[in-house]
Amino acid sequence: MFLVTNSTQVPFYFILMGIPGFEVFHTWISIPFCCLDTISILGNSIILAVIRAEPSLHEPMHLFLSMLALTDLGLTLTTWPAVMGILWFNASEISFEACFIQFFFLHGFSFMESLVLLARSFDHYVAIYHPLHYFSILTRRAICRIDLAIICCCLLAVLPALFLLKRLPFCGSPHLSHSYCLHQDMIHLVCADTTTNNWHEFVLVLLIMVLDPLLIVLSYALILRSVLRIAPQVESPRALNNCLSHILTVFILYVHLIGVSMTHRFAKHSLPVVHVSMAMSAY
Repeated sequence: MFLVTNSTQVPFYFILMGIPGFEVFHTWISIPFCCLDTISILGNSIILAVIRAEPSLHEPMHLFLSMLALTDLGLTLTTWPAVMGILWFNASEISFEACFIQFFFLHGFSFMESLVLLARSFDHYVAIYHPLHYFSILTRRAICRIDLAIICCCLLAVLPALFLLKRLPFCGSPHLSHSYCLHQDMIHLVCADTTTNNWHEFVLVLLIMVLDPLLIVLSYALILRSVLRIAPQVESPRALNNCLSHILTVFILYVHLIGVSMTHRFAKHSLPVVHVSMAMSAY
């Protein structure tokens, strides 16, 4: 269905995609998704509650961990209702405004997660390179400024993309290729020039998917060099394992985000199940 306004066709709603070819098994497929999302919600909620309740955990490292838990919780709560609605009730329709609201929170929390991981790498760098000045550098005021900077960066990244997309006319099929509203997916339904949108997306890819990972890898490379140089031989493997676990978290996040972008860019005509699987694994 389309709503016609000033000779421009605007979709009254979008239609989200389940898992093509497996509609009969949606109820069974929903069980692992529901369990994983429930574990994620409970786990992140417990982390936030424990850090808030225990004054000894009100340190920079744990505050950054709470920020990461908050972004994970936000991402889960943003996507979970739409995905479960499709799998349980075949509720694939989403209104035009609701889709853009989901667009805002989904991309906002994704960018926030990337920036929080960058902030955590900076925290680890300071802890290793300047241990005696750690608490004088990462004061409560400094952490508040970092939090504010992260929020401002997310707003500056998402709001222009949202308004640039919303001003354009949508026409043709209202079917999206994912279970939620992604910019890479929605822009394919636009029947107008999207050059400005594409350039904005290109800049975001450079900043979020290229610059952030490079800075994170650089931070951990410096940390590993310092640890291997000054730590005792017995302590080095433990410190190395700690750094590698953080690097693995970063690697998993960016591989999924880059995979979704590359699928839309270079595999537009691949099977729908490929797009859905990539997006579900990313979020």
